[in-house]
Amino acid sequence: MDSTLHKNQEQGIQIIAFVGPAGTGKSQRAQFVAKENNVDYIIDDGLVISRGRIMAGKSAKSEKNLVRAIRRALFEFPDHREEVMGFLRQHSPCKVMIIATSSAMADKIVRRLQLPRPENFIHISDVASPEDIKNARKERRTKGQHVIPVSRAQIRRNFAGKLVGHLRDLFKTTDREEGERTIVRPPFNFYGELSISPQAIVDIIQYLTERTVQVYKVLDIKVRPADEAVEIVIIVSLTTGEHTFFDIGNKIRWKSARAIRYFTGMDIQKVNILVNGVFIK
Repeated sequence: MDSTLHKNQEQGIQIIAFVGPAGTGKSQRAQFVAKENNVDYIIDDGLVISRGRIMAGKSAKSEKNLVRAIRRALFEFPDHREEVMGFLRQHSPCKVMIIATSSAMADKIVRRLQLPRPENFIHISDVASPEDIKNARKERRTKGQHVIPVSRAQIRRNFAGKLVGHLRDLFKTTDREEGERTIVRPPFNFYGELSISPQAIVDIIQYLTERTVQVYKVLDIKVRPADEAVEIVIIVSLTTGEHTFFDIGNKIRWKSARAIRYFTGMDIQKVNILVNGVFIK
């Protein structure tokens, strides 16, 4: 057993999971479910929340593209993960509720954060009627609106999209922030699943490289996973001209890394350029 996981269990970090498909109203009911189950902290889309306040982490809904949002929600960024793990260690013993789209997602999050497996799974259908869930799905599909169980004042410091409104009085409380939920519209809107094939990355790189000055031909492009990022190798033949091969290689590296980060949200560990042939004009 991992030493950190064992330590978390010894210190009494209890985990429950609140699960249900995307857009069914989990975040809208999160504070109520947390209060009913004596939860100290909620983990929702990358944030650690307590009584309507952001305690640690960064919202996945603050990301400007979907891929990074998914990775943020699963704590795949090391600095983000370490911040949340450190916070929970400092505040144990405690009871934590993880909001997830499925039990598999909840299990991924606890493994990432080196926490014990959830001892209880609460489904959205346990606390919301079929009609409520249907209406929540309709709101998500037609308006692209999401609910975050924290106050507007907190979200303004942690969000890149549009603030739409807020809700209150889900349960009685004397704490204004604890009872408030904020409605937001993230920079992206998505409903379903997403996967990115290596060939899509190759196609982007090929398109950009072929249009780089003094590139005669793109001979090969290799994309390999490297830890939590990707490593790219581009093999080209060049023509002689006013630019040095070193400058051309740097331009290809910069364009490729920038495009892949922007379009896919993936981190680039390195881009290697190999010149295999020179065409003399």
